[in-house]
Amino acid sequence: MKNRNLIFLISVLLWATCKITYAQEAPAEDHTYKPLTLKLNNTGSKYVRFIMWHQFWVTATQNNPGTRDVNNQLIDGTNGTNPWSTDIALRRSRFLAYAQVSPRVMILTHWGINNQSFINGATVPNNPSPTSTASNQGKKPQLFLHDAWTEFRVVSQKLYVGVGLHYWNGVSRLGSHSTLNFMTLDAPIFNWHNIEATDQFARQFGIYAKGQLGKLDYRIALNKPFVNGTAPALVQKNGVAVNSFTEKYATTGYLNWMFWDKEFNVLPFYVGSYLGAKKALNIGAGWYHQNGGSLYKTATDSTSQAHTAIGADIFLDLPINKEKGTAVSVLATLYYLDYGKNYLRNIGILNEHTTPPPTATSFAGGGNAQPTIGTGTIGYIQAGYALPKLKNGTSFMPYATATYKDFERLRDPSFQWGLGMNYFVTGHNAKITLEYQTRPVYKVEGTDIVKDGSRGQFILQTHVFL
Repeated sequence: MKNRNLIFLISVLLWATCKITYAQEAPAEDHTYKPLTLKLNNTGSKYVRFIMWHQFWVTATQNNPGTRDVNNQLIDGTNGTNPWSTDIALRRSRFLAYAQVSPRVMILTHWGINNQSFINGATVPNNPSPTSTASNQGKKPQLFLHDAWTEFRVVSQKLYVGVGLHYWNGVSRLGSHSTLNFMTLDAPIFNWHNIEATDQFARQFGIYAKGQLGKLDYRIALNKPFVNGTAPALVQKNGVAVNSFTEKYATTGYLNWMFWDKEFNVLPFYVGSYLGAKKALNIGAGWYHQNGGSLYKTATDSTSQAHTAIGADIFLDLPINKEKGTAVSVLATLYYLDYGKNYLRNIGILNEHTTPPPTATSFAGGGNAQPTIGTGTIGYIQAGYALPKLKNGTSFMPYATATYKDFERLRDPSFQWGLGMNYFVTGHNAKITLEYQTRPVYKVEGTDIVKDGSRGQFILQTHVFL
């Protein structure tokens, strides 16, 4: 109860500050700034652009059944325990630099860390046993490359070719989404369908081509996915497909028809909401395919199975009153994933209490883990409305999300939702977001995996980028 009161108090204080700002209607402040750019010639046509950002989370999580803390004590609501746990964590800390070194050549480097909490971040295992002597569970995470690629112009606007560790992804708009301008607090995660399995934080090595042909924006790539998963000889004969070692290439792509304003495509990062700065209506579709990505075994059978993901989406970002700054933003996406018979991954973002089954009675494990990616279908929609700007230039944007998942391995499909509010201090460059989100809980019942209610999580995020 104390933990829940703490997060509630922080949220109330923060929102009270925002409301005071609203009530005072202070004079408009100058929030403009010049991007951090270094000119490489007199005209500025050759340049280096630097971007840096931090996203901090304050969380209150209603833990899954069977969750235990670092001292192996139950924190799941049973036996009079408090099911809520809190944390202050670093969701992302990144630095990106890209340079137009000539009219035909670009280079980009992007590095940083993700998901450091009081226990996650170091190389020692999470959730130590009560007798563990490890003393640095959450300290000193390793910096790593997110993107490292070079690009060459072949035909201006129409065709560019690049190679490296890249983010020119397929399947959906959300698959190449920028983390700087989400309309919601964060991505739903299943949009990165190989996240930390056969990719490096949504990136793979590959050769890509991209460009715009009139209203058509396209990106396609031939990638060499990372070897990750289980060696074929060690795959269990349990009728569940899992990632298996292979050296086969993958193809991926995304085609996007822009009915109204054209979008920026120098970089791969799609914008979450333009907050009324653009009038956008886009329809897109994409794919990802790798032969032999999974291995499926039973007592009598062993089958190599492909990884295939197909997606289609529609994106609307429409200014309502440009003078007042009002706008509506909607994104709807439908996915079909076939990663092999009964394939399923449970994921929890910044999950500090990853108690594994059977100690955790939840099928997904402890903390905030849930079935996230698997063979089956996923439907997702997000919608928000930017309210009129205040006299001091700040603004609010309430939003809602809804997700439907129907995975082959689970007997019951699930529905989950989220509600949130953005407070834009200076657009996406500096904002504060509060979101409540639900997630399904599953349990094993005989030979079935069945739905066992749902639990929730409050997240307060501060986001600043330059």
